[in-house]
Amino acid sequence: MNHVFARVKSERKKPFVKVLSNHTLFEAVNVDVSFCVPYVPDHNLDEDAWFKVEEFSQKVFCIDLLKSTFDSKEYEDLKKDQFQKISYIFSVQGGDFYFQKVSPSVFISKKIIAFGEIAKIEESAGRMVVNSLPDAVYLKAKDTLIFRSLATVSSIFKGIDELYREATNEDVGNFLDESFIALDAGYGIQSVSKPNRKRIALAMETLDSMSDLDRQNMLTYINGYCNETLKLDPATRKFTVSKDDELKLLLYGVEQRFYTTPFGNEKRIANSVMAIK
Repeated sequence: MNHVFARVKSERKKPFVKVLSNHTLFEAVNVDVSFCVPYVPDHNLDEDAWFKVEEFSQKVFCIDLLKSTFDSKEYEDLKKDQFQKISYIFSVQGGDFYFQKVSPSVFISKKIIAFGEIAKIEESAGRMVVNSLPDAVYLKAKDTLIFRSLATVSSIFKGIDELYREATNEDVGNFLDESFIALDAGYGIQSVSKPNRKRIALAMETLDSMSDLDRQNMLTYINGYCNETLKLDPATRKFTVSKDDELKLLLYGVEQRFYTTPFGNEKRIANSVMAIK
């Protein structure tokens, strides 16, 4: 049996209430979890793709109701004075949980001219827009959460933004001190943009897994694609970084995002990557 529930703000003892019974709110989202993308801040999803967090019930940011057996009879009905206090709704459909964040923009309260026997003014109030797609789906049998925007679901799953790894000033300083980087005057830690801080967090993990030989080959690889925009000193084996765009290219190189098409030999940059198993 399918039901719709809501999370009500300021209700500490019983924050979850029942909105509708015997109703399916969203069309079923049928995805192959194996093709979903493990969350990476620098990945741009395709239109029909989803991020995923596997073993979700084991994460600290998983809400308690997903960790136990769900019984709809334990929840009270939504009261009229709670309607404007809803922070998100979720629909239990076929054992899975479909979530939608509720923001002020989804509430409708407008005057409408209705045409019948005569024209008259009607006040529409107490209405909420349901999106065509949910913001997140918890696939119970697979213990996997799928979603499309971390910013959207972070208000539902408190703490999930820990998946958004941004390098600290110390991390940035350590990366800029790498043996293959020479900083031009005027460029330093405070010059590094937020997007590049995300890329640095990923690049540091990649560098940690590289052998010394791989690091040397990496420099040759980057220079082969960026020798007109990034200058590699052949004596010191250092790239000179003087602005944020140059750092971005260097970080793309560390992540091996440069490639040449097999037909046409066109050099390209992969904006997003996903490992093929």
